[in-house]
Formats: sequence, C-alpha cells, structure tokens
Amino acid sequence: METDPGTAETPRGAVPRPLRAGSRQKFDALIAAARDVFAGDGVHGSLEEIARRAGVGIGTLYRNFPTRQALLEAVYVDEVEALARVADELGGLDPGESLAIWLRQFVGYATTKRAVVEGLNLDSPMFGACIALIHRAGEPLLKAAQDAGKARDDVDFEDVRLLINGIASSNFADDAQRDRVLGMALDGIKTPSGRSHLRDGKHH
Repeated sequence: METDPGTAETPRGAVPRPLRAGSRQKFDALIAAARDVFAGDGVHGSLEEIARRAGVGIGTLYRNFPTRQALLEAVYVDEVEALARVADELGGLDPGESLAIWLRQFVGYATTKRAVVEGLNLDSPMFGACIALIHRAGEPLLKAAQDAGKARDDVDFEDVRLLINGIASSNFADDAQRDRVLGMALDGIKTPSGRSHLRDGKHH
C-alpha cells in the first residue's frame, strides 16, 4: 500500500496516510469515526464501534492502524493538519476576521486533543512536530491582526494558545455556553477597533 510519509513541515504519526484514493477514503473514514468515539468514550473507546461507524470491517481498521496508539496519533495529527490548512486558506480576509475564524477552529483542535491526550506520548517527535506546526500556523495570523490594529500587541501566541486550551478543557452545559465564553475570550484579545471581527468571525 503506497503511503504519504509526511515531511518536516507536516508531522506524521506512526501510520502514514495512503496515497490511493480508495484506501485513503477508508483511512479518513476511520479517523473521523475514531474522533467521535474517543470524544464520547475516551481513549479506550471500542475499536469495533469505530470500524462500524466507518463502514469497514475490523480487519481494515487493523491494517491501517496496527495499534490503538497509532489510531490515537492519527486522529491528533489529522486535527493539527486541518488547523494548519485553515490558516493557509485565510490569507485574503480581514486580519481580525482571519484570527477569529482560526481561533474557533483551534477550540475544535483543543477539544480533540483533550479526548486523545491520555493515549499520546507527549515527549515524542510527532507531538513536538505538531506543536511546532500549530505555532507556524497561528503566529502569523496573530501578528497580522496586531499589525492591523485588530488585536492587542501585548499578547503573544503562547498566551493565546493557553487561553484557548483552557476553554477547551472546561465542561460546558452546551455549545451556546461554550461560544459565549469563547466570545469573551476573543474580546480579551481584541483592540476596540477589532471587536466585531474577533467576536463574530465566521467563514463567508
């Protein structure tokens, strides 16, 4: 099975992504199903249930992910790479809006990390490469918003990362409450001129 080994700019877990379309589709379906199962049941969620939701047999799951940790790493890497892709797609928008959209995506990443972190080796090169990629994606967005006067210039990206991780690690009554808290956090990053973009940033 042909696979994509990744690059220095693209972290890879224990299992590379298949290159062939059919195999890649099954691989991606397994990651999506695993994300949902791990989010609901923790890192010990049923692998059989993951295979069922992905519409494949358990043998296909094990051919792609020989161990549970390999699957956990793949879920985490997939979320990090999605975060980086969103950053790349936001170049043409208002800097304040771009930052707000990306930070909302960051909450999704941090929520996934919370679900799978128990099964990750936080000292591994893979995890370090993922954190580096997150910084490469987010720091330019924050700087652009600061240069445009839409974000406070006395915060750095690590401040923002810790803030969003704190939100994602909290237990909210519902999504509406989480969004209100995120809105307050975004207000804390903004300047007065950037308020509307940072609070309401959405794709158009």
